[in-house]
Amino acid sequence: MAKKPATSILTGFDVLLDPAKVDTRPVCVIVGDDGFLQHEVRRALAAVLTGNDPDAAPDLLDGDTAQLREVLDALSEMSLFGSGRRIVVVEDADALVKEYRERLEDYVAKPRSDAVLILEVTTWPSNTRLAKAVASAGLTIKCQTPDKGAELTAFTRQLKDWLIAVARRDFDSDLAKPAVDQLVDLIPPEPGILYQEVARLALLAGASQKIDAALVRDNVGGWRVRKTWDMIDAAADGRASDALEQLDRLLAAGEEPHALLPQMASTLRKFALAVRLFDQAETRRQGMSIRQSLERAGMPPFKLNDAERQLKQIGRPRARQLYRWLLAADLATKDYNSSKDRARRVLETLIVRLSQQAGAAVPR
Repeated sequence: MAKKPATSILTGFDVLLDPAKVDTRPVCVIVGDDGFLQHEVRRALAAVLTGNDPDAAPDLLDGDTAQLREVLDALSEMSLFGSGRRIVVVEDADALVKEYRERLEDYVAKPRSDAVLILEVTTWPSNTRLAKAVASAGLTIKCQTPDKGAELTAFTRQLKDWLIAVARRDFDSDLAKPAVDQLVDLIPPEPGILYQEVARLALLAGASQKIDAALVRDNVGGWRVRKTWDMIDAAADGRASDALEQLDRLLAAGEEPHALLPQMASTLRKFALAVRLFDQAETRRQGMSIRQSLERAGMPPFKLNDAERQLKQIGRPRARQLYRWLLAADLATKDYNSSKDRARRVLETLIVRLSQQAGAAVPR
């Protein structure tokens, strides 16, 4: 299959919609303030470069603390596993770029042919010598929402195409064109939020696996979407008071408590599975970090930092009970005489069980 014509500046969606056609270069810069898109683009590039080899994961370095020598050493190390090129990712690389700009220019001029350096930055002025060097010999990928004009129109078109693709790939659901049009009209064009909303709609679609305009119209509201995920994050963080306040606002705005439980359960089941995987690895005396267990449990990459903190807050004893708690909550809300008030109490009980105060009483 022919590669996409070589170009040095792409959008994040150019990569995500067809990563195999991207002409990867020894130096790639992922620029923008959309952390979700940056994570997704990085993952797509790594999959192409390694042939989806699980033993050839990228080396991740923190740009706030890493020295250029560490980066160059990582690029020159021989990979013990995998057959693809070595990949080194510098996250939050703005400080590194500022401090070592001239030496990075030298590296871009003569990069290693057996390695790929990926820099993730928030700003990338195109008039600097480094940016021009990367434009000439490397690859720049924009991960930000344009303000207006033709760029915004093109961004929105690609965003819709990508949402349809991920609905099929990640959730085995058919997101209809009228449905995605309505979804993007109702919610600000933030890919991370829209991705989570497609996940929620796929749960609501059930066995039909069809997300149509009617399902979107009946279940989506921009303010409610953001507040729902805020409530779930607050609950997982153990901030029961904040979570209960968000729940109260959502119900007052007309949200159905029966519809909120599947969204909470979708996230909490990932925590439960992560702890189960961690326990199994520990029993087999295999090394596994919390982050790795969350990744294997299906936690989205852009949520991993928050999820790691939240799982530590929940703790292993409570996480081991999540499956049982969620089953009990599901049965309680589906009981033949279950009212809205009863469904609300089920949600409130779940939030309180996850609270920091409740966690303090559980032996670790």
